[in-house]
Amino acid sequence: MRTRSSIRNTLTIVLTNLSKILIGFVAQIVFIKILGLEYLGINGLFTNIISMLGIVELGIGSAIIYNLYKPLKDKDIETIQSLMRFYKKAYHIIAIIVFFLGLCFMPFLSFFVKDVTIDLNLQTVYFLFIFDIVCSYLFSYKRSILYADQKNYMINIIHMIYLIILNLLQLFVLYYSRNYYLYLIVQIIMRLLENLVLSIIVDLRYSYLHTKSIVKLDSKIEKDIFKKVKALFFHKIGGFIVVGTDNIIISKFLGIAVVGLYSNYYLIINSVQMLFGQAITALIPSVGNLLLTDSKSKVYDVFKKVRFINFWIASFTAVSLLLIMQPFIRIWIGSEYLLDSTILYVLVFNFYMVMMRYSYMTFKEAGGIFYEDRFVPLVESSLNIIFSCILVKKFGLSGVFLGTIISGLALWCYSYPKYVYHNLFGREYNQYIKETIGYILLFILFAGFSYLISRFFIVQSNLLQVIINGGIAIFIPNLLILILFYRTEEFKYFKNLILRRKL
Repeated sequence: MRTRSSIRNTLTIVLTNLSKILIGFVAQIVFIKILGLEYLGINGLFTNIISMLGIVELGIGSAIIYNLYKPLKDKDIETIQSLMRFYKKAYHIIAIIVFFLGLCFMPFLSFFVKDVTIDLNLQTVYFLFIFDIVCSYLFSYKRSILYADQKNYMINIIHMIYLIILNLLQLFVLYYSRNYYLYLIVQIIMRLLENLVLSIIVDLRYSYLHTKSIVKLDSKIEKDIFKKVKALFFHKIGGFIVVGTDNIIISKFLGIAVVGLYSNYYLIINSVQMLFGQAITALIPSVGNLLLTDSKSKVYDVFKKVRFINFWIASFTAVSLLLIMQPFIRIWIGSEYLLDSTILYVLVFNFYMVMMRYSYMTFKEAGGIFYEDRFVPLVESSLNIIFSCILVKKFGLSGVFLGTIISGLALWCYSYPKYVYHNLFGREYNQYIKETIGYILLFILFAGFSYLISRFFIVQSNLLQVIINGGIAIFIPNLLILILFYRTEEFKYFKNLILRRKL
């Protein structure tokens, strides 16, 4: 049952993200051609700033979902009702706090926005961004029960429809009005509609949530939620600072136009990361159930399989980005939007390291490990800001992402080996080092060898270059993985799964 749910959720998230990627590329080029690079930079910068306000959510969603696993499994309606009512009240309070915090940040916008020449009221645009995130909290709490109940596919299907309609409407607005304000208003309206539809689905599927006589949440569960929320507060701070400050640092030190240039690369990298990364995180509910019933050795056996497929996906996608990114951008929007190859190398390695986190994050979140490593994200985020600000002055744009890579060592060298590898699996630290470094070295080998091969097939046509490099990216890393891993248990498991010999 767990495997079937995981496959269904994974397939729908992949389909959803494919739709988002295809439409996103069309939307991006239309956006650039109609409004220009500075508008794109503003859009990316404000998206980052607003996403950082999400820190107010404090990880309540993750804590609630973790506590929903068992009552859903046991069909404990009373506890589910209490949890969902608690969640609803919390999110309404969060929406109010986010709104006022966002307004407090408004007077300082000019400090972060550098070299803007377009005629645009930054305060109005920023207010629309605030209103959009506030709207996202109105009904989104209801998604949690679908997620914990391994019904992610419902969320994915609705989100795919939302994305298609949203982007079509926004393209229509840009083409006929060239009005950025209206573009943002359409996004707000569609956000409300998506949450409303999901709310109706949850109300119909879990009708017992409408019961008026809902008992107060059990004090033990409430205490556990607040304990995890306190810990997740630090995780949220760290996560939003590491992810959300890149564009702010770039805007401050290098200018808003550079943010626009990077936004094109970010769109591609983030699209690939979403497409394949969420396929891994779709396993969280299934892993949560696994951790409730199986031994550490069984859990570790499953983890090895998840990490192997994670490595395969991360290596293949990273090599593909390395070989295809530059010629693709020439075709997509033009050579004038290219970044230096050195920046691409750093972005690709950072992408690989981020992608390889997914298998560890899946087990960590499913295991409810939030409190134990609560201070690690603060260390990571502090290192990120310090090193990014130092290295951007010396290495330019690539220095920002070198800082991100360095800060990630807080997770790789402490959090994952101690709290996931040792606590969940009962494995030793030296075994973790051996396996982790082994995977990194293999990726460098795959990437380096694939890149060298591609240098023998340089042609004048960008389209032909994409095709050739794409072929190399498909053939070389996958062939090397087949040669090196075909005798392992992990490889045999997925081979049998594909051949439908094993579920």
